Amino acid sequence: MPKLIPATERLLRARKLIQQARDLPVPSTGLGKSDFSYIANVKDLFRQAKDLVKFIPQTAGVSAELKVEVKKIYEEIEQAARDILY
Repeated sequence: MPKLIPATERLLRARKLIQQARDLPVPSTGLGKSDFSYIANVKDLFRQAKDLVKFIPQTAGVSAELKVEVKKIYEEIEQAARDILY
């Protein structure tokens, strides 16, 4: 049985994944930012971050502050996607 990860740890891991996507080097050869493997890697990191936090708001006993943090994570992902991919 997999180990349960606390909500606060999930938020930290999601932010680390967003930072990893920002730190991913843009390919200098080929298409640059338009390289399909680069885009796929960035989107995969964003997907992993979303998957970590998507069920936190529906969990019983979660504080309102954590729910606000989840919304901030989604906003950070959208902003990072605009910054990195467009």
